[in-house]
Amino acid sequence: MATTSSTTPATKTPGTTRKPAARKSATATKSTASTTTSTQPKTPVEQVQDLAVTAVLVPVGAGLLARDNLVSTVNGLRSKYSTRASIERELKRYERRGATARNRFERQVRRARTKFERELRQRRTRVEKTVKQNRRRLEREVRQARKDLDKQSSLVSKRVEKLVSDAQGLLN
Repeated sequence: MATTSSTTPATKTPGTTRKPAARKSATATKSTASTTTSTQPKTPVEQVQDLAVTAVLVPVGAGLLARDNLVSTVNGLRSKYSTRASIERELKRYERRGATARNRFERQVRRARTKFERELRQRRTRVEKTVKQNRRRLEREVRQARKDLDKQSSLVSKRVEKLVSDAQGLLN
């Protein structure tokens, strides 16, 4: 895969100088062309070869990464639990964490129960107050209705007596 260059050596003529930027761009173009031809396969066989290499290397790399993760995890556990004192220290840590979680849960339950009881007392007080007000209002209205009824009945009885006496006066 040799590439041939069609560039000819520049001849220097008096009064003309070659620009370094032009030289740089020519070399950059040449190197870019050579890298693009080397990374892109030209034939279908080379394309299949590249796919086969990728198909083999990806699982190998994933396996090595998983192995590294497993080794680091095992080494961490081995260093953490290597002595009896370190195991006891970790167990104490777990116990403290469990006790903290239990205490937090108990506080939440206590807070919820207290809130529920407070709301229940407030509702009960509100209902009792409303019932008492309604009973007083009803008793007041019943007393007023009785007074009105007594008044009306005495008026009716006086009218009836007057009508009866008027009727007897007319009959006599």
